[in-house]
Amino acid sequence: MTAEKPYLIGHYAPVADEITATELTVEGHLPSELTGRLLRNGHNPKPGVTPTHWFKGSGMVHGIRLREGRAEWYRNRWVKSPALDGAPYMTEKGPDLAASVAGTHIIEHGGRLLALCEANFPFELTRELETVGAYDFDGKLRSAMTAHPKEDPVTGELHLFGSSPFPPYLMYYVADAKGDIVHSAEIPGASASLKHDFAITRHHVVFIEGNVTFDPTEHSGIPYGWSDEQPARIGVMPRGKDGTQNIRWFSIEPGNMLHVSNAYEDGRGRIVLEGPTVDREGFRLSWNWWVGAPGRGAEPNARSYTRRWVIDLAAGSVDEQIIDDLAVEFPTLNEEYLGRENRYQYAISFPDSKGFGSYGIVKYDRTTGARRIHQVGDARLPSEAVFVPAAGATGEDDGYLLTVVSDLKQDASQLLVLDASGLDRVATVHLPRRVTAGIHGSWVPDSDLDDAQA
Repeated sequence: MTAEKPYLIGHYAPVADEITATELTVEGHLPSELTGRLLRNGHNPKPGVTPTHWFKGSGMVHGIRLREGRAEWYRNRWVKSPALDGAPYMTEKGPDLAASVAGTHIIEHGGRLLALCEANFPFELTRELETVGAYDFDGKLRSAMTAHPKEDPVTGELHLFGSSPFPPYLMYYVADAKGDIVHSAEIPGASASLKHDFAITRHHVVFIEGNVTFDPTEHSGIPYGWSDEQPARIGVMPRGKDGTQNIRWFSIEPGNMLHVSNAYEDGRGRIVLEGPTVDREGFRLSWNWWVGAPGRGAEPNARSYTRRWVIDLAAGSVDEQIIDDLAVEFPTLNEEYLGRENRYQYAISFPDSKGFGSYGIVKYDRTTGARRIHQVGDARLPSEAVFVPAAGATGEDDGYLLTVVSDLKQDASQLLVLDASGLDRVATVHLPRRVTAGIHGSWVPDSDLDDAQA
């Protein structure tokens, strides 16, 4: 029954229709430089559909259009892929890369809005969130595409990969700033381990393989599970067309990481990689929540703690440690520092496996070790906090955090705009409905879409 599926109730309860609302109510002062769109993606099955796994729910994008101190519109649209109407992923000819739920992330690159799901092709959307169709980079994308590509803030290149439980296990691509794929290669030595996210630094690409790998006995529709026999590893590959010849794999402690906080090369040339990870029990609790099975935690991510790896390429060694005891997920940063050493990181806190703690927006100062939390209130769940630089920003945290809050008591949602330096509220935009708790999203300024006619 629907009530037994945690991903279909409470903050995660799907909305039943598509709407558009204009001239939204704003409390406080929206900074004029916030002129663009906040786009959120997440799983929202159609009425009457009960997916066997949270990740199998059809993608729905929620958009909020801000311009020069006003909140012009809110709209939500399903990504109208074949999967929305029940088309199967696996066919007699093999996987249908166009049969995507397209419900994990949405990005902009080269002027295109792309809804992403790591098992399929991206789906292109219009500026009003209507579906254009599957996008394969003019035939140059020959595999699925990760939901977590990385745009280099210096070159504008988009780095991406495609992971598969079958050979070739890992394909790597680079698209130029215009969106044309200019390099592709199969990564040697990769396994069937689930690779959800990865990292880039100035000189390297970093792949992460945890203990979650292909499991043909898993019948939820997502054929992965924890395996003690699957080695946990980090692959480090030099950037450039000859990088695959020099990839190195480093063994790490058992665990699984879904999302990278950041990676960079320090002053000694070592690679520093950080991100929330779970151990075997943490994965079991989250997976059981995702499939609605007994023995699940009250929340996913209840044992997700930030871990740091320091990879010494010269010594061939890895030092790793858990650096915080707060259960967090959905790490973000000022993306001008992606692949470079960053001082500040942000995340969403969750109650831990014993029920302690609460939802909140967390700011980490990596220099001092300080941690600050913005409490959003009882029965309120914030979405991943997206950083937007302030006009004329001079400091790394000189900007705003944008998060959509699901409020169960009011059966409503608001867009919160926080000052990223102190986590103080700057403005609240009241939305016309409670927005289903989603996964990932992006701020897309008008300049990126050349949005003169919107």
